[in-house]
Amino acid sequence: MPHRPSTLLVNPTVTTRPRFPLSLLNLAAALDRFGDSHIVDGNIDRDLVAATLAAAEKQHYDAVGIGIMGGPQVAPAIAVSKAIRQHYPSMPIIWGGYFPTLYTDTTLAAPYVDYAVRGQGEESLAELVSVLGRGGDREALARIGGLSWRRDGEIVHNPNRSFQRGDPALVLPYEKLGDPDKYLASTFLGRRTAVHQASIGCRFRCTFCGVAAMFGGATSLPPTERLERELGYLKYELGADSILFYDHNFFDREQDMIPMLEIMARLEMPWWCFARADALLKLSESTWELVRKSKLRMAYIGAESPSGAMLKEIRKGTRPDQTLAVAKLCQRHGVIPEFSFMLAPPVNTEEETELTFEFIRELKRINPASEIITYIYTPLPEGSKHEKDRGKHPSAPLLDIHGNPVVFPSTPDEWTQRRWVDYACHADAPWLTDKLRQRIYDFVTVLRCRYPTVQDMRSPRWAKRSLSAMASWRYRHRRYDHPWELDIANRFVQLRKPQITGA
Repeated sequence: MPHRPSTLLVNPTVTTRPRFPLSLLNLAAALDRFGDSHIVDGNIDRDLVAATLAAAEKQHYDAVGIGIMGGPQVAPAIAVSKAIRQHYPSMPIIWGGYFPTLYTDTTLAAPYVDYAVRGQGEESLAELVSVLGRGGDREALARIGGLSWRRDGEIVHNPNRSFQRGDPALVLPYEKLGDPDKYLASTFLGRRTAVHQASIGCRFRCTFCGVAAMFGGATSLPPTERLERELGYLKYELGADSILFYDHNFFDREQDMIPMLEIMARLEMPWWCFARADALLKLSESTWELVRKSKLRMAYIGAESPSGAMLKEIRKGTRPDQTLAVAKLCQRHGVIPEFSFMLAPPVNTEEETELTFEFIRELKRINPASEIITYIYTPLPEGSKHEKDRGKHPSAPLLDIHGNPVVFPSTPDEWTQRRWVDYACHADAPWLTDKLRQRIYDFVTVLRCRYPTVQDMRSPRWAKRSLSAMASWRYRHRRYDHPWELDIANRFVQLRKPQITGA
């Protein structure tokens, strides 16, 4: 009887608001075709190390696979990897996801990581675990696309695996997660909001975006029958009443979106998604009517900058006038636009930041319902870009506040330092001065108090109205500096920050 490999999949802790670990569910579905798998979710099992070791004690596993986005997930990934290495020294440890894709050599510099899977992992991980279950033949390892590993102490990068468009018959094994109610959250969309990802990848290659590095401009939409089956399961079997789509770019080409919008219209589940200004502006009136029927409540739109030159530099592919136009368009069609901006670029840092403040004010004037999320612009290192893009559009060398070249971490442990977690999360950058950092904090404090997000379901309505009134004079007169009274009020009200907590 052939050996059926068994894999322990681990989702490192990253949030207090658990969402379905979609990447691990997809991996489990692929692994279970030829073996079996078990999932430990650190967002549910808060003592991740203990939960992982307890799972490993119950049965034999051929390998453990750990999915890592980066940022705050790196530290718990390291902790669980070290614990496995200590208690089960012969068990292969595999890292996959954005972090090992972007920082492969860094990942394999750690003694507690044996293999790194780059890009999409479903086929690569299944092949790897199968080979490991048969003894780990080196020639077989060398044939696995998208795998990086060590041979005689040297790091080997196998050729990339071609982009996989997904299996229309794939069924996600939600039953592996236990009680689904733990993953259905109360949000501004509904009382039982689920997360889902229909399409993967993005045609665009923004210089700060891990999606571009992960997929290299490739994208794939799901067959309509699979989307309807999966959403129907979430609604009718699990009781979800609304959806957060984690698609990298839900609105792409209009002709491709119509069948998906028709499904959403039939299901009548309010939803949120990522979108692009240029794509929304191209939609016909008939499609916008379908958008209305589908109950789209909010679209997250990457505006990034009011500077056309800056947008060209970061390869965004949109223009500032399109951002202003889509704010009006969304208002007309009853959709809340949630605009994100990248502040403090490494060149013309203060000037670009102040221009962005004024552009945000113009957006709020055009459509006061517009939601605003601000980040710090932190581009990927040249070596982290997709192989198709490396060296083609090199940016100016990144310099820190002292004019020295920015040196990125060379080990996963270094990435757990606060300054690098902040860099990965677009929360801080080495070229920011304390003065500008404070200026950004003050502006954002005044802005979010003047216009509390509709996504804040926790703060009482009277409290949000009071904070808005308190901040109005500062906002009106551009008196952002040292909003001490708003800081004090926030200690009691604690307005929600979508860029930290998510939708």
